Amino acid sequence: MSLISPAALDRMQDWLASEKALKGASDNTLKAYQADVLGFVSFMTLHKGEPQGLKPLAKITVSDMRSWMASERGRGTSARSLARGLSAVKTFYRWLASREGFEPTSVLSTRAPKFQNKLPRPLTEIAAKDMLATVEFQSEEPWVAARDAAVLTLLYGCGLRISEALGLLGKNLPLGEVLRISGKGGKERLVPVLPAAQQAMEEYLALCPYHTDPDTTVFRGARGGALNPRAIQKAVERTRLQLGLPASATPHAMRHSFATHLLSAGGDLRAIQELLGHASLSTTQAYTAVDNARLMEVYNKTHPRT
Repeated sequence: MSLISPAALDRMQDWLASEKALKGASDNTLKAYQADVLGFVSFMTLHKGEPQGLKPLAKITVSDMRSWMASERGRGTSARSLARGLSAVKTFYRWLASREGFEPTSVLSTRAPKFQNKLPRPLTEIAAKDMLATVEFQSEEPWVAARDAAVLTLLYGCGLRISEALGLLGKNLPLGEVLRISGKGGKERLVPVLPAAQQAMEEYLALCPYHTDPDTTVFRGARGGALNPRAIQKAVERTRLQLGLPASATPHAMRHSFATHLLSAGGDLRAIQELLGHASLSTTQAYTAVDNARLMEVYNKTHPRT
């Protein structure tokens, strides 16, 4: 049995194309959207015993939605993942209903399951500095050692995502005092570049055996191609084990550390939001919770008990 009619599949592809064109959704986001919506449609096909075309999709009821969510939880889908899937389905239905002229209330009114947001897990300032000082000892190749140190310095010193650091091109060089970054959804932001980051980049470029053209990536793999994020992850894993740091000490934790340490030093939440490239302030506010949690931890350890 076909899970989705050709017409409905075409509509879904049109929706994904519009998400990319109008909202700048990344390829990973689009893949997740597609998987979530196809999973939903697959369930409805089996649940109703017929392929889901445009007309059946327009007749989904509240009871159907409850059955889908119950089935997902029964399969072991976490509340967080189910909420993400429901969000994708709602986004698709909102778009589809506006074009097909049906009422999507039964889908849009479905409540997402509640879940506890995971707080970012930054390193301490000492641990972050130890990570920067130690990562270069994980390779016997001087240029690779300098490369890994430069990448981590950009993550911690500029708050970049690893994809943003590895996406730097030759035309971004030499690094000035400010770097223009194109982040998620194609949203641009300006981030200050500290002298330490400039120096780390200069040391890497001086040792790198590959020529960098304006449109080629700055960070290279062993064979000269674009550097795979996994290479940095492995270097960080080895460093973490050497330093005795927890498993949460990942490349992305360096970005978390950048934000948390700025906030601890009195940084403005709005300014940190701009530096990180967060679309919503609520995302950045998670670092406030981290800062408060650390404050209470110190308080509980040092306050005299009566």
